[in-house]
Amino acid sequence: MRDIDKDQAAEQASQEAATTPMTMIQALRSAMDVMMERDPNVVVYGQDVGYFGGVFRVTDGLQAKYGKHRAFDAPISEGGIVGTAVGMAAYGLRPVVEIQFADYFYPATDQIVSEAARLRYRSAGDFTSPLTIRMPCGGGIYGGQTHSQSPEAFFTHVCGLRTVMPSNPYDAKGLLIASIENDDPVIFLEPKRLYNGPFDGHHDRPVTSWSKHPLGKVPEGYYTVPLDKAAIFRPGADLTVLTYGTMVWVSEAAALETGIDAEIIDLRTLWPLDLDTIVESVRKTGRCVVVHEATKTSGFGAELAALVQEHCFYHLEAPIERVAGWDTPYPHAQEWAYFPGPDRVGAAFKRAMEA
Repeated sequence: MRDIDKDQAAEQASQEAATTPMTMIQALRSAMDVMMERDPNVVVYGQDVGYFGGVFRVTDGLQAKYGKHRAFDAPISEGGIVGTAVGMAAYGLRPVVEIQFADYFYPATDQIVSEAARLRYRSAGDFTSPLTIRMPCGGGIYGGQTHSQSPEAFFTHVCGLRTVMPSNPYDAKGLLIASIENDDPVIFLEPKRLYNGPFDGHHDRPVTSWSKHPLGKVPEGYYTVPLDKAAIFRPGADLTVLTYGTMVWVSEAAALETGIDAEIIDLRTLWPLDLDTIVESVRKTGRCVVVHEATKTSGFGAELAALVQEHCFYHLEAPIERVAGWDTPYPHAQEWAYFPGPDRVGAAFKRAMEA
């Protein structure tokens, strides 16, 4: 191991020794704080991100600590926010920009797809685009059709982008630090329903705090979580669940309520995908259920199902099941009919087991 690798490993081990309870909001803020302190090229900006600290207060206090030149507000122009970030990244900065809700990324599509994602290829490697685009996503907060979308499949379709979605504070901080350090553009999707605690899909029950969960214990300093490695969230033998974000917790609830011994794979990074972990699990269990909150048709689950069929066909004991949002706009009045809850996920588990 090189000396620099040894130093980094020693630093990470030292930092991980000291943990503190954090919500996902606090963990994300801590990640940006750590990186802004370590690297003067890291800048943070977006709508209401500076003085106000963001609509969800994720960037609260960063402007006061690092000044208006490193944590600042931007006009209401998603194209302008991402476009300037591409230029900053090409010149050596590492911008971390926030799209206030993932539903609003569409005006920045050209900058994300045609500029950020293509810069390394178009310049034959002379330029990179080390920028991170944070986007709160998903439903379960009564946000209606314009504050509840899960657009991850748009980004996994684009060559040159990395797409990340954490399910807990520990992963959120480690993945965000790894994203900021990465030389590729990273789409960092943050499930809003998980900001303050895990959510199992039972909206009529009291909210659980991250302070009561082991994954809410977060190292205070620097550490990373690999951008290409899934996590076995729950070991099991009956079937494999491929999921990410809020649906990790819904799938766990479904497993507990049905009594089915489901192995839940938290993808964490959707692209590049940890195919090895998926294949190993499905070949072991022989059954697979794919769960995501986004619209079903052409959702990322379709890609997952195709990969499982391609690599695990002779090991499958039942058809692959998919549970997802309906092919409609996110309905405000029918939030919990649209949101894939534990009942719908559990029914898919049972179909897979009975086939």
